[in-house]
Amino acid sequence: MRATASAITIDCLDPGRLAAFWGALLDRNEVPSLPGWHQLGNRGDAALRINFQPVPEPKQGKTRIHLDVTVDDIGEGIRSVLRLGGRETGERHDYDEGVVVVMADPEGNEFCLVQYYD
Repeated sequence: MRATASAITIDCLDPGRLAAFWGALLDRNEVPSLPGWHQLGNRGDAALRINFQPVPEPKQGKTRIHLDVTVDDIGEGIRSVLRLGGRETGERHDYDEGVVVVMADPEGNEFCLVQYYD
């Protein structure tokens, strides 16, 4: 049996808002999806599809799974997230191989901006 990760689904109150945020951040286009859902990318794309599923309750607690978003410049990446409506969490980790800054999307879902040093 072959298993392949093909998509990630994010529960959210406002799927359209989050699809717009993530689409702009990742330079991905929205494609038709299920009623009430929003989706970035198609099945078979090189990058994972991202689905935004409407749920009635807001996020509570720390996100148990998150995306890592690699950027060329950590400062510009942070400014882009803020400009798009995300926020900083105040958490940063500096390693020999690069830097990781924990950010949050407009609904508070944490993700990491990562800049690797070559």
